[in-house]
Amino acid sequence: MNNRKAEFIRFIVIGGINTLNYYVVYMLFHHVWNISYGVSHVVAFTLSMVASFFLNSYFTFNVKPTLRKFLQFPLTQVVNFTVTTVCIYVLVEQLRVSTAIAPLFAIFIAVPATFIVTSKILKQGHSAI
Repeated sequence: MNNRKAEFIRFIVIGGINTLNYYVVYMLFHHVWNISYGVSHVVAFTLSMVASFFLNSYFTFNVKPTLRKFLQFPLTQVVNFTVTTVCIYVLVEQLRVSTAIAPLFAIFIAVPATFIVTSKILKQGHSAI
């Protein structure tokens, strides 16, 4: 298996972990603490993004995390955040999908683009760990 395929597989594994992390936080805020689905989505997304940076640095791409990359990493999530936010809104408000299920559909739509952008940011001028 070539390195790019192995990275993508590890990215999917980390994505699964991040999805679980996101979903647990989202459900806690929205369904346990009755906070709006929009605010719950933003909080859960932000926390899972921080975890994603470290997991993808160490596990997926085997690069040393730096402050510069940490500060650039949110750029990798602009597409992800935009796509997931629009999808959740459309699914909930237009298609009347449950607020408990909508985030799961939205996340899977954004994965391929996020992999490409994440790889470029984390691997630029990288030093292996």
